[in-house]
Amino acid sequence: SIGLVDNGTFRAGPTGKLIFERDGGDADDLIGLDPIRFGGELGGFAEYYATDWLRLRGELRHGIRSHDGIVADLSADAFMNISPTVQVSAGPRVSYANADYFDAYYGVSASEALASGLTPYSPGSGFRSVGVGAAIKWDVTDVIETSLFGEYSRLVGPAADSSLVRERGDENQFSIGVSATYRFDFSL
Repeated sequence: SIGLVDNGTFRAGPTGKLIFERDGGDADDLIGLDPIRFGGELGGFAEYYATDWLRLRGELRHGIRSHDGIVADLSADAFMNISPTVQVSAGPRVSYANADYFDAYYGVSASEALASGLTPYSPGSGFRSVGVGAAIKWDVTDVIETSLFGEYSRLVGPAADSSLVRERGDENQFSIGVSATYRFDFSL
């Protein structure tokens, strides 16, 4: 995300997400399903700091190359400084997507059903997941920060109803990661 508008309590600008390819070589459960190509999602974000310890954030992204869908993510994070350079945060998450997104990731066409053994499934639009996320952020210098984050998501709606999830997957999803950010400190 790049904040083009930032007045201290409100920040907004473009955002993006890389999408790595997915095919039957990644897991036996995906054999027979159409591959997801390498691509991304581009869109915009807005953040509002309701208090000095609460941030509300929304993102709206459109798939490029990997899928043709639209994804909306909403989150709220309460945060607390445990030292001048270390901050912890946590809060709820919810994600919504349209039918084009769900068809790419969770749909099973008749030909895919024959090749994979899964039950055919044609999803619509709806909520994708609900969950909670947490992070620990460390300001290494004035312009470099690192973080360790984790998230639990429960697939709901068209994602949870998919034969891929019901027959071979799990509605409970966990992720963990690390990040590093460099701030260039320029303004327009």
